[in-house]
Amino acid sequence: MKEFVEYIVKNLVDNHDKVRINEIGGTHTLIIELSVEKSDIGKIIGKKGKTINAIRTLLMSVASRNGIRVNLEIIEDEEQEEQEEQEEASPSAD
Repeated sequence: MKEFVEYIVKNLVDNHDKVRINEIGGTHTLIIELSVEKSDIGKIIGKKGKTINAIRTLLMSVASRNGIRVNLEIIEDEEQEEQEEQEEASPSAD
């Protein structure tokens, strides 16, 4: 499943090397965490969420053939968020 998501996502984004996928699996449920460059998140979600919903639909079809449930989550890069928060918190030099 990880390779399937990776193939789709890497063909949608500009920053291929920033795509990170983590699988968290149980016996009948699989959670796939997807992290991409902040500038590529819109490409993954698409207009009105159509792209991410299409990816989820494909994943559910593949998963049901294997007898499992799957959930795809988009994770924002925490390091990038922390950097932005620090930049906002630090006083600007005038």
